[in-house]
Amino acid sequence: CDPAKTQADADKLGVTLMDMDSVLRQADFVCVNCFLSDQTRALVGERELNLMKPSAYLINTARGPIVNEAALLKALTDKRIAGAALDVFEQEPATGENPLFKLDNVIVTPHSICWTDECFRGNAEGAFRAAVAVAKGEMPKYVVNTAVFDHPDLKLHLKTK
Repeated sequence: CDPAKTQADADKLGVTLMDMDSVLRQADFVCVNCFLSDQTRALVGERELNLMKPSAYLINTARGPIVNEAALLKALTDKRIAGAALDVFEQEPATGENPLFKLDNVIVTPHSICWTDECFRGNAEGAFRAAVAVAKGEMPKYVVNTAVFDHPDLKLHLKTK
């Protein structure tokens, strides 16, 4: 389920493009993987959780406010869904008072699920490639804060190579 993708995108990947309600009704595991925005805040609430199978699990590694925690707590305590795995929470840092932490059908991680050896190596290699590019007078790839390119010192360095 991805509202930004087309049927042609799905065909290229050999997958079936589905609307969110259909995914919620059919999936054994629902993985939340989207940006937090006005459109995605509380994207998964009581209505969406009630569409899920009682044997289904919700996994949220995106952003906490995408899932309404009060609705999730109710769905879990009422056994409306089988369980949840959460790496993010509405309130961060999460405190030990979060009632989700007391449930035996919830797995939580400290918002660090991505920090693997491969992730650290990739971050280091990307930073190194960017530094080498600048040293050669080239524009580095994957710059998030593109306003840095307006800095006079960087402009001077990049123009002299």
